[in-house]
Amino acid sequence: MRLARFALALLSVVALAACQSAQGPGWTYAPAPPPTPRPSVSASAAASAPAASGSPATSGAPGGSAPAGGETVTVVATSATRFDTPDLTVAANKPFTLVFDNQDPTVPHNVVIVKPDGSKVSMGDTSFFTGPQKRTYQVPALGAGAYPFHCEVHPTTMKGTLTVK
Repeated sequence: MRLARFALALLSVVALAACQSAQGPGWTYAPAPPPTPRPSVSASAAASAPAASGSPATSGAPGGSAPAGGETVTVVATSATRFDTPDLTVAANKPFTLVFDNQDPTVPHNVVIVKPDGSKVSMGDTSFFTGPQKRTYQVPALGAGAYPFHCEVHPTTMKGTLTVK
């Protein structure tokens, strides 16, 4: 008799557990949203509208048009340790386009140019991104001189010099 009660109790517990597990967990997991959603722009609208100053171009696209009379220079990164193009040269007192070609798929990078007073040159959204992607920045006219540039994630190893003459 005792064994029969034990078996009945055990069967009841198993049946109750089976019924409750069919309901699923009382919680769900939803990943956090991305930090900054990209704006949605149709290809035809993007092609007909001028690029905003300093706005990044869509990944893989050539980017916004160069400023009137300006030139385009490209910084390339294929690894997490250095820029492949650490030396750039542009004309003084003329705005220019800077393309950051991040080919490193392992970690995010960015590029910023630093003024002689230590502040960053205003060139739009310089947030970090993982490659392979390209971002295009419209840089205002700079006076003659040497301007350091670096990746803010790896400032001691990923650095270079922009010579303005």
